Amino acid sequence: MPIGKVKWYDAERGFGFVTNPGEEDCFVGKQVLPKGVEELHPGQRIEFDFAAGRKGPQALRVKVLDQPRVSRKPHHKYKPEQLHGMILDMVTILEQKVQPDLRAGRYPDRKSGRQVAEILRAVAKELDA
Repeated sequence: MPIGKVKWYDAERGFGFVTNPGEEDCFVGKQVLPKGVEELHPGQRIEFDFAAGRKGPQALRVKVLDQPRVSRKPHHKYKPEQLHGMILDMVTILEQKVQPDLRAGRYPDRKSGRQVAEILRAVAKELDA
């Protein structure tokens, strides 16, 4: 079984690529990861079996050889001032568009709902980073 290093892996999309010594890079899907492993990290060494697929080599079985070197430093996308503005916008939209509709016994229109949901997701992601 070859040993390769993870080039990249996108946990949201559920796949990535690993170097394959002497061969072209190998596709790694989430379905071949060992139990308890949710994602791989760049530079992480893995041992794997592979087979030719329609679009190139694909990993069949994966064994993680070393723990990922994950930075503990939070990665914030927005500056605190930007996040502050997003929260102000969210509160304004909630007060002016969402609350009056809910008070009247109906849900807000789709556009307002999407705006609020998008801002809520961004704020939650930033606060969780």
